[in-house]
Amino acid sequence: MIHQIEETVDYLIDKGFNQPEVGIILGTGLGMLLEEVDILKEVSYNHIPNFPTATVEFHKGKLIFGEIEGKRAIIMQGRFHLYEGYSLQDVTYPVRIMEKLGIKTLLISNASGALNTNYKKGDLLLIDDHINLQGSSPLAFKGVSLLGERFADMSEPYNAELNQRFEAIAKKHNITLHKGVYASMVGPQLETRAEYRMLKIIGADAVGMSTVPEIIVASHLELKAAAVSVLTDECDPDNLKPVDINDILETASKAEPNMIILFKELIKSL
Repeated sequence: MIHQIEETVDYLIDKGFNQPEVGIILGTGLGMLLEEVDILKEVSYNHIPNFPTATVEFHKGKLIFGEIEGKRAIIMQGRFHLYEGYSLQDVTYPVRIMEKLGIKTLLISNASGALNTNYKKGDLLLIDDHINLQGSSPLAFKGVSLLGERFADMSEPYNAELNQRFEAIAKKHNITLHKGVYASMVGPQLETRAEYRMLKIIGADAVGMSTVPEIIVASHLELKAAAVSVLTDECDPDNLKPVDINDILETASKAEPNMIILFKELIKSL
């Protein structure tokens, strides 16, 4: 993997991806942040050596380099998931590339289902901790210790200082921002009523199919990381209704302006 990383990094440096400070992973229906970016360079994933290619139709497939709020940023327009058939090493490969290019901070957005009955559809969740239910680890491969600490510490995977800043920004702008625990499942199917009950019992406030692998690798690489989730549906096992993916995308789109405020203000404060 070291040779592959070097090849990918050399390609992107040659394309003008020069000393980024921040890495951003855009989640489902949260692409409008790009309208706030002065885009300097962009490359399709399928042109980047050793990069996976997004296969979900509503996820784009571009790596973007630009400036936002005075900071140089690399932005993933479209992320990778275990349910697409990739390995966890594939899913997290872009985080390793962004770190090698120079980022110190990783910001992630995603869409998730609300398990906590105090949360409402369209609210935002600041992830404070997580439960990894994807069945493995992105660090579980031979030679991982050559890239970072094998036994990565997970006592604070979501940086407390960044989270405090997010909370202050939300308060300033009167944005509802819950703070809780995110559980990451494999998917792509949604959960059953029994699974939602189980997740609530073990302490999850929301559930999704992403983010945790990237956060684990961020900890492995000693990056400061934070993640905000838009709650696109309410997962009450006693009142469960079928979910329409188009409704999820619409809800994410409506919540997007508040997400953009949070991300822009946080980046400005770095």
